[in-house]
Amino acid sequence: MTITALNEQFGHSKQIEFSTIKGDLPIVTLTNQYATVKISLYGAQVLSYIPTGEADVLWMSEKSLFQEGKAIRGGIPICFPWFGPNPEDSKKPQHGFARLSTWTVKTTNTSPQGYLSITLVLKDSPVTKTLWPFSFTAEIIITLDTRLELTLRCINNDDKAFDYSDALHSYFNVSDISNITIDGLVDATYFPAGIDTGIQQKERLLAITKEENRRYLDHTATCIINDNGYKRKIRVGKAGSKTTVVWNPGADVTKTMNDMLPDGYKTFVCVEAANAFNNIIKLGPGESFNLSTIIHSETE
Repeated sequence: MTITALNEQFGHSKQIEFSTIKGDLPIVTLTNQYATVKISLYGAQVLSYIPTGEADVLWMSEKSLFQEGKAIRGGIPICFPWFGPNPEDSKKPQHGFARLSTWTVKTTNTSPQGYLSITLVLKDSPVTKTLWPFSFTAEIIITLDTRLELTLRCINNDDKAFDYSDALHSYFNVSDISNITIDGLVDATYFPAGIDTGIQQKERLLAITKEENRRYLDHTATCIINDNGYKRKIRVGKAGSKTTVVWNPGADVTKTMNDMLPDGYKTFVCVEAANAFNNIIKLGPGESFNLSTIIHSETE
């Protein structure tokens, strides 16, 4: 659909507006009295979440590639139907095909109280079936009121069961990585990337002092990013998730990434609601499952 047609069918004056950004990618902007949110239809990816009077809660790389066929580095990418490398074929796209696909607008909603929502849909096609041979419907429901909530729903439309993994790969904007700690992970068991032995986190507050890629299994609690520089707390709640991923690439890995500045790692941390590793989702025909992340910013 054209931008004009999207605005005519789904837009709401000054609250839900469609436009384009770099690379002519279509986006939708949600605006209420609490915040402004920008969402790319390519990847169904939230690009920014700016509470009124605050810095963006989400981080976007200054070198991010806004072009079809490439992942957008920042915001909240959707990992589906697998997280990380494909378990059977590493040549398939990292983190699945959802973030590399253009999604369709299903519905938009507003209320006098400032509640705004949009639902985007991705269905199987001949292209997706070359990568993952199942019939499915994926929906992302993005809701803005006093907080931002994303729910990723997968429906099995096939005549056989399938397994999948997923994540809402949230990049959070911080003043500096040295200024933050993350609460909500104490006593949880995590597996560093590439290590098969679990480690129980003893410290109440996690500080990021080097490259981190921690996969906390059977973890369902809310995390809080304490940012002394921006003098705010970012609450990252979730539902339908038993895996929490905390990631920052550190200086050395960042140098190998062509869509990030060499010091880009200093101003973000990923705290991700996921179902992966030993917490994959199994759906029978006709069944569905929801994964949600709930984000709220509190300033001092």
